Amino acid sequence: MRPYEERFIWRLDWNLLRTFTVVVEKGGITRAAEFLTLSQPTVSSALKRLEDTLAKRLLDRRPGHFGLTPAGETLYRECCLLFGAVLRLPGLMAAAETIVTGHIAIAMTSHVICPHFDEVLAQFNSAFPKVTYSIAITDSAEVLSRVRQNQTTLGLCLMREGGPLMESSVLFREFFGLFCGPRHPLFGRKDITPEALSGQPSVSFQTEIENGPLYLVRQLRERVNLQSEPHGVSANLPEVRRMIVNGLGIGALPVHIARRDVDAGLLWQLPPWDELPQIDIHVVVNPRRSLNPAESAFLTAVREMIASTPFKERTYS
Repeated sequence: MRPYEERFIWRLDWNLLRTFTVVVEKGGITRAAEFLTLSQPTVSSALKRLEDTLAKRLLDRRPGHFGLTPAGETLYRECCLLFGAVLRLPGLMAAAETIVTGHIAIAMTSHVICPHFDEVLAQFNSAFPKVTYSIAITDSAEVLSRVRQNQTTLGLCLMREGGPLMESSVLFREFFGLFCGPRHPLFGRKDITPEALSGQPSVSFQTEIENGPLYLVRQLRERVNLQSEPHGVSANLPEVRRMIVNGLGIGALPVHIARRDVDAGLLWQLPPWDELPQIDIHVVVNPRRSLNPAESAFLTAVREMIASTPFKERTYS
C-alpha cells in the first residue's frame, strides 16, 4: 500500500501539527494562543483532536508543570523535520534554474574568526552574485539545535559530541589565553607569575560550565585560582571582551582574536603561557536536509577547502 493510500494521512488535519509545534516551542497553551492569535479553548481543543486522531497522549500537563510524553517527543521531533522540509520548498524550486541561486543560512558562535572560511565566502560570492545570505550569531547549543531541526544550511560552533542527525568536521583550532584590560593593575607588567592572578575577579563565557563545550577554558581559570564565581558572564565574545577591556575581571579569549587588541593597547595577555586549552570549531550540517543549488555548491566549496588545507594551517595560535 502506497503512503498516500493510507487513510491516516487523509484523516489527519495537518494544521493540528502546526498548532502542536507552536505549543511545544512556546512552552504552553497560553503563550501559543497569543502567538497564533487564537483563544486558549481553541488551542486546547486542537490538541485534544490531535491526541484523539493519534490515540496517544502528547502533553504532560500538571499544575506548575509542562512537558512532553514519549509520544509527544517523537511527534515534535518529526514535526521539526516536516516543517523544515516545507520551509525549504521555495529554495528547492530554484533548482530548475541554470544559474546558481538560492539562500544560504549560517548559524555560528560569536568567536568564529577564520580567514580560511572568510576566503571561501568571498570567492563564492564573487562566483555566484545572485546567492543571498543570512548569518545568525548565537551560542553553540542553539546552533546545533537549528542544524538538528533543519533550520539552517550549516552551523559553525563548538561541539563535544556528535548526533545521529548531524555530520561534522573540524574547521579550525584555536587556543584560549587569559587577558586583562588597561584598568587592571596587572596590565602592562611583564614580570607576572601565575600566583599573582590568585583570587582576582574573572569574567567568563556561559559555556564554561562543567562538561560544557568550553570546560577546558574554565579549567584554565581554575589553574591560576581566579575567583570561582565569575564577576560577569556572557555567551557573546564581544561582550566578554568588553567586560575584560573595562576592568570587570580577567577573562579568556582566543589568542588569535585578541592579538589585534593587544597590539592596540586594549588587552594584555597574562600567564600561563604554555599548555593553553585548544578548542576546535566544527562545521556541522544535517545530512537529511534537501539542499538548494546555492547550499549544495557552498558546502562543496567549504569541504574542498578543508580537504585541501593542512590542519596545521587551520590551527590559529
